[in-house]
Amino acid sequence: MSTVDIKDVTKVWPDGTVAVDHVSLDVKDGEFMVLLGPSGCGKSTILRMIAGLEDPTEGDILLNGEPVLDLAPRDRRIAMVFQDFALYPHMSVSENIGFPLKLSGVEPVPRGEQIGNVASALGIGDVLARKPGQLSGGQRQRVAMGRAIVRRPGLFLMDEPLSNLDSGLRAELRAEITGLTRELGVTTMYVTHDQAEALTMADRVAILRRGVLQDIGTPTEVYGRPATLYVAAFLGAPRMNLLEASVYVHLDRYIALNFGEQALYLPWTDIRARAVAHYHGERIVVGMRAEALTPVAPDAPGDVLHGRIRYLEHHGHESLAYLDIGATAIMVDEMGSAVHDHQVEVGAFSKISAAFSRLTGRPSNGAAPDREETKQESVLGENGRHHRRPAELAVRLAPYPAVSPGHPLAVTVRMDSLHFFDDRGDRIDVGWR
Repeated sequence: MSTVDIKDVTKVWPDGTVAVDHVSLDVKDGEFMVLLGPSGCGKSTILRMIAGLEDPTEGDILLNGEPVLDLAPRDRRIAMVFQDFALYPHMSVSENIGFPLKLSGVEPVPRGEQIGNVASALGIGDVLARKPGQLSGGQRQRVAMGRAIVRRPGLFLMDEPLSNLDSGLRAELRAEITGLTRELGVTTMYVTHDQAEALTMADRVAILRRGVLQDIGTPTEVYGRPATLYVAAFLGAPRMNLLEASVYVHLDRYIALNFGEQALYLPWTDIRARAVAHYHGERIVVGMRAEALTPVAPDAPGDVLHGRIRYLEHHGHESLAYLDIGATAIMVDEMGSAVHDHQVEVGAFSKISAAFSRLTGRPSNGAAPDREETKQESVLGENGRHHRRPAELAVRLAPYPAVSPGHPLAVTVRMDSLHFFDDRGDRIDVGWR
């Protein structure tokens, strides 16, 4: 049995930088947990604190229900696989894999048997006599994994182990790692910035931004019902379309979501309608993935948006069309802030300042927010100011379609697949997880 409990852990570097901000996380026995986020979000720091290579500033870490902050790294029954392989260049593959066993005092004969078994399982049994410099990147990564596996640890910590490999080899090793860890039944925590790795390998995914835990759940949960605007923008290829919409409630009938000159109508019978209705007369962010949009005839009935193709991307198995529908896009960068361009509008959006203050309690006079409030900046602007850019609605088409930039295109929208976020970037929904 091997479980991990991270309890309200914070890590502050000597220069005052907050690397991890009050993160609480539990990993079940045998679970494959992926920590996902961009560089600098704190995911590797969490791994290093679990391993004992860093000490948390606050909080506690428990392994199998027992506090381990006073234990040395070697006493935690943890094996760690690093991004740069960290192999001994002067040792052979066999010696690298067997080094932990040698340190533990295992006799040469049983040690050789264990090395052979691990190498065979990883497909490197024929290179045991070679040095790391004579191996390919994929082989070196397998050796690093073999050195971790041979110890039979209670917990695997993997810090972006595939990031230095080419895409084809990464896909191959993804399947090998997940298959092997599940076969061994070892609890695994895996750090990556690659959403494809997270969504294909994980039992659960924990998504981090600036040291703050944004969302946690199965790949289906975090992709299908992202808890924040940041998670919605981070997951998915192409990225989720995030559009600014004005909300107008027609009581007991529908809620109109206005995107410039066009609108969609959320039925009053939709379970989410009453939650969205609280934003009557205000602006929210509406998210729609490309798979929720289907090209239709211009005069087709239903929930349809019309636009013109700005440009096309051809990917062989499909094409992506990017439509100008006269709407405003909300862009989110990798670290979670709204990405602004140089167009600034004031006056017309002065109403959002009062609404923002009413929703969050933040003063509208420019007063500095407290620490809790700064965790999520307003993505719709503060104090009546808002930076905008035209929306480019990503739509999936057949490979090499008979259309070109400037061509008109209508798409029907699956209303049950829409996502709603408030001006702080939090999900507007009820009973969504």
